[in-house]
Amino acid sequence: MDKKSLTERDICTKFIAPAIQLAGWDIQKQVREEVSFTKGRIIVRGKLHSRGESRRADFILYHQANLPIAVIEAKDNKHDIGSGMQQALGYAESLDVPFVFSSNGDGFLFHDRTGTGTQVETELSLDQFPSPDELWQRYCQWKGLNGDARKKVESPYYDDGSGRMPRYYQTNAINRTVEAVAKGQSRILLVMATGTGKTYTAFQIIWRLWKSKQKKRILFLADRNILVDQTKNNDFKPFGQAMTKIAKRQIDTSYEIYLSLYQAVTGTEEEMNVYKQFSRDFFDLIVIDECHRGSAAEDSAWREILEYFSSATHVGLTATPKETKEVSSITYFGEPVYSYTLKQGIEDGFLAPYKVVRIDFDKDLQGWRPPKGMLDKNGELIEDRIYNLKDMDRTLVIEARTQLVAQKVTEFLKATDPFQKTIIFCDDINHAERMRQALVNLNRETADLFLVLIMQLLKDGGRAAVVLPDGFFFGEGIKSRIKEKLLTECNLHTIVRLPNGVFNPYTSIKTNLLFFTKGTPTKHVWFYEHQYPEGVKNYSKTRPMRIEEFTVEESWWGSEADGFAARVETEFAWKVGVEELQARNWNLDCKNPHIGERISHDPDELLRDYNQLQCEISSLRDQLKAVLSEALERQV
Repeated sequence: MDKKSLTERDICTKFIAPAIQLAGWDIQKQVREEVSFTKGRIIVRGKLHSRGESRRADFILYHQANLPIAVIEAKDNKHDIGSGMQQALGYAESLDVPFVFSSNGDGFLFHDRTGTGTQVETELSLDQFPSPDELWQRYCQWKGLNGDARKKVESPYYDDGSGRMPRYYQTNAINRTVEAVAKGQSRILLVMATGTGKTYTAFQIIWRLWKSKQKKRILFLADRNILVDQTKNNDFKPFGQAMTKIAKRQIDTSYEIYLSLYQAVTGTEEEMNVYKQFSRDFFDLIVIDECHRGSAAEDSAWREILEYFSSATHVGLTATPKETKEVSSITYFGEPVYSYTLKQGIEDGFLAPYKVVRIDFDKDLQGWRPPKGMLDKNGELIEDRIYNLKDMDRTLVIEARTQLVAQKVTEFLKATDPFQKTIIFCDDINHAERMRQALVNLNRETADLFLVLIMQLLKDGGRAAVVLPDGFFFGEGIKSRIKEKLLTECNLHTIVRLPNGVFNPYTSIKTNLLFFTKGTPTKHVWFYEHQYPEGVKNYSKTRPMRIEEFTVEESWWGSEADGFAARVETEFAWKVGVEELQARNWNLDCKNPHIGERISHDPDELLRDYNQLQCEISSLRDQLKAVLSEALERQV
């Protein structure tokens, strides 16, 4: 066999892998081959995008799952033994591993990044490859792990059996944090760019420390309710019954994992500081999410919590550590044990690249001075001075500017993808409300197009349920075309008509639940008119609709497999054929035939009926114009 004629993969299979196995490495548990550990940078060209090459290591060797200690780069036998070293060193830097090997099948060039050996690079024969124990001993010596600390860093990751593994940088962050805790470090800072999975990283850190009983009671702090709820319901779900969310200022000391808003346990009054109901040494570990927002400030209420539980290990997570005269993340936590930047995330392809689209308005650049004696819309005299960008939407509100900003945002979204996540930063809640209204008025059709997107994303046999307002049911024009598409491409088998006030106090518009399955056209639509529970005349924020109300619909529902054969018409349920709906120009605003005409004094219903009449009048007027025009042409 001519070694020079073998491919790189042949060299790996016939020479490198056997040498590793001969040294005592478990090929199934400790060795991974051809490991792609990045996705490849996203490359954008106009509206098209592609990916660059991902970074791929030929071999990664592990002490145990998710604890890498060596990387091997292979080359075919036409190359020198050390030809892959520079490439391997780059991989080792990213993967945070100390031992680096290059091979062409004749032997290995070994590079020791720890500096604990007698020399940095050594050439080894195939049968001199180091054993797992030898490299692990040198790894622990490099990390300063002795005695109990060595056992602590071997605590396993959570594995749900799906094969999901942390990304390489998450593994680095988790391992470095666990190692820091094992060595007794009490203040730890992790810096990871937004969108790189800080919460999942925090979960694995907590899981390893909790399962190994290094930390028995843990507090996870965040400053927004949605972050706490998402954490509890998603990444932290495996904690199960051992976990609770502190709410309503109620403390129960029987749990092990606690999630809380800072605001839920602190306050301006002493009796609101319910965290003091815990003893000072109750928690072993406190994880502070987005710690740059306040925990690093000495006068912060969050800081009071950390000082109260000062005996616990504090782990801070942030994308943007703050360093100002008033606030310092590093002063409190120390230098980050690991950082993964936005630039790295974009380069690896885990985050999308961005470009800045700058739009300048004349009033922002040149300033604005009101005409002498000008009054605002409240009749107040506007101060005579020059207003600039710092004043906009703070001390001065120019409604035309708000409309123009909303227009520019809308134009950009429609030119790209209006359904992508979009965040608009405003100066305060009033500015945000003005901007929301402007965007709603400029994007009235977006809700309709969202239904089209759902239909497009569904595969044949896919099922969906959506909430839509009454306006969609009787709307004409594009709404009619969308409804036609829905009923011809999907089986819209059920519409539950909801009563007033379901979304109070946010909106009083009547809404409906539409249930459909893609792949077969609609033959008929079942309507069910949901009723208020006994004693309820309307819903509110304090008395919302409850899931228990739908038990009546559940008992009536039946099975889609047999075409809902068990369904029967009732006082509140009726069926309408698709031919009738088509004759109505796909108007889905079908009244309950079992109940006589009801006169409503609800302003929203009256306005809806008025709009419907206007649509009908407009349609008749257009038809009349067409008839008259045709008659006039005949006379000519």
